[in-house]
Amino acid sequence: MRTDIVHIGAGELSYEIRNIIAVVEKLQALGMDVNLENIGDPVAKGERIPAWMKEIVAGLLREDSSYSYCPTQGVLKTREYLAAKNNQKAGVRIRPEDIVFFNGLGDAITKVYGFLRRTARVITPSPTYTTHSSSEAAHAGAPSITYPLDPENQWRPDLDELRKRVKYNPAVAAIMLINPDNPTGAVASEEILEEIVDIARRFDLFIIADEIYENLVYEGGAALTLAEVIGDVPGLAMKGISKELPWPGSRCGWVEFYNRDKDPTFETYVKSILNAKMVEVCSTTLPQTAIPHIFDHPEYGAYLQERRARYSRYSRLACDRLGGIPGVLVNPAKGAFYMSVVFEDRAVNHHQSLPIEKTEVLDLIENLTAGPKIQADKRFVYYLLAATGICVVPLSSFNTDLQGFRFTLLDPDEAHFTGMLDTLAASIEAYLASEPLAAQAGMHMQARV
Repeated sequence: MRTDIVHIGAGELSYEIRNIIAVVEKLQALGMDVNLENIGDPVAKGERIPAWMKEIVAGLLREDSSYSYCPTQGVLKTREYLAAKNNQKAGVRIRPEDIVFFNGLGDAITKVYGFLRRTARVITPSPTYTTHSSSEAAHAGAPSITYPLDPENQWRPDLDELRKRVKYNPAVAAIMLINPDNPTGAVASEEILEEIVDIARRFDLFIIADEIYENLVYEGGAALTLAEVIGDVPGLAMKGISKELPWPGSRCGWVEFYNRDKDPTFETYVKSILNAKMVEVCSTTLPQTAIPHIFDHPEYGAYLQERRARYSRYSRLACDRLGGIPGVLVNPAKGAFYMSVVFEDRAVNHHQSLPIEKTEVLDLIENLTAGPKIQADKRFVYYLLAATGICVVPLSSFNTDLQGFRFTLLDPDEAHFTGMLDTLAASIEAYLASEPLAAQAGMHMQARV
């Protein structure tokens, strides 16, 4: 074309969680059965929506107002309900006008990063959920600025490193965190949250908190929200119903803005997001209308508790089965419904493999993994998929140098889940032990020299 039409950040957009589906589809066409452990969709994994929840939605479908536009920022009664719910806790108070609904958090993430000045950066965790890191890098047209989460310390953020990277990167305008975390399942303590708030206060930053898994916390109680610790620092929290109800197909999420009046620049930024939403008219009406009815239903608490107990039990089962394998590091999940396994340094390389029976499947995987450019953990993920049908996500795709993979705790069939763990554990052990004898001999020779 006569002029370049490609956005400066187009090369930063990547989403391996769904990219791997293209490989899955090719394997399915070759007759393979696949167990999808890559996408956090509870419904797709077989979780049943309770009858009482369906009845609420069905009742709302009979109301004409469910089919109309709602106010640009969202259904007023729902925003009033959510503001009151927030204000019941100690911490910063918000008004209904401090809440804006979006068509899922993917929409919110696009707006939150997209309407920052291009030179303003958000420092994100590493590893982190790809939609955040990719959207932030695409907005800036440059690689992400990150702070590390430590797998040797229960995925605790390295706050000293965060402080240094904020101090020596003056373009950083905000700190982002996910709590409970995706992909690690970690839950931030009050101490960690208060230190992050203190860093933001000292360096005049705002905070972005993704709290989509806020009510899916186990192993020690509830997670503190940003609103409870933020004090007078500007910030925003992203929330939604796709994981909690779960209703991912609703594409319904919202952002709560805190302390807008404390900083005029932050207030102008918030207004730009509101104006962008106004151009779109509004977000989907029906799921917004359903929120108070579902959250206040007398069976909702027990329903959530059953799911939390199952995720907690699965997390312990996974730690017991995978934690003793030499060469891997596993931390229990404490929230959300994911776990991440980390391979120890140099445990995986480009010589390892798993036996694959079908020649056409083997040819496909060998072509996909040929060459040194592919990440070593991605090579493992492809061989695991082709050899066993288990589809996980390489940890390196979550904007980290760590090698490993993420899987879900979603399978409602416990026997099936434990069977998957047994296959996964055996595959890890076989893969790590599969290095060709010639390569092993070469390594031993080098060690002797």
